[in-house]
Order: sequence, then structure tokens, then C-alpha cells
Amino acid sequence: MAMTVRLPEETDAQLSELAARRHTSKHALLIEAANRFLREEVTTDQAVTIALGVADRYSELLKKLEDA
Repeated sequence: MAMTVRLPEETDAQLSELAARRHTSKHALLIEAANRFLREEVTTDQAVTIALGVADRYSELLKKLEDA
């Protein structure tokens, strides 16, 4: 799928510098960044789900510890 991305000048310049240092294209860097972002978002959602489950499962214990 084709997409146009408008970046602030400073971001574009930093992206160009990074691409040059890594001997790759800005396109490849943006795909890598998008994939990394999506993986981290899934991980965050999973962590929140697990934390809510733990809080629910151990709510009585947490309440006792809070009162101690």
C-alpha cells in the first residue's frame, strides 16, 4: 500500500541522518519503527490485561495488605 507521510523538517533531517548511518532508506526505517510501535502496543495491552486480572483475582489479599 502506498502512503504519503509529511514529517516536520527536523524529524525528516534526523531520519535522513539515521538512514545514512545505518546504510538504509528512510522508508525502511519508517517500516521498522511502525512494526516496533505495533509490537510494543500489543505488549502494553497484554500487560494491562494481566495486571487487571491479578488485581481482580487478589483483590481481597490486596485489601488486607492495604489495611495492615
